Amino acid sequence: MAHESDSFPSAAIADHGYSNKKEAYLRRLKLIEGQVRGIARMVGEDAYCIDILTQVAAVNKALHAVSMGLLEEHIGHCVVNAAAASDEAGEAKVKEATDAIGRLLR
Repeated sequence: MAHESDSFPSAAIADHGYSNKKEAYLRRLKLIEGQVRGIARMVGEDAYCIDILTQVAAVNKALHAVSMGLLEEHIGHCVVNAAAASDEAGEAKVKEATDAIGRLLR
């Protein structure tokens, strides 16, 4: 699978679209990690099924928010920069984004 660094010289684009929000993404992912550990603890403690499912839904929603943010950053940065470089590069990044959306929807 082609990555941004495969299409452009590293000096042209040194970061990813999410780079300026990296710390926020890491904080959010650590919170999600804690939620998942909490779910495992709930299962280990034989918590009520619906309470566990409620927590699973919360994790899914949080992961969805992260994925949508990353997708927006990718389109706004990687796709836009590729399209500015050439039509072919832009089309490749659009295809890459479309494929990623397809994986998210499965």
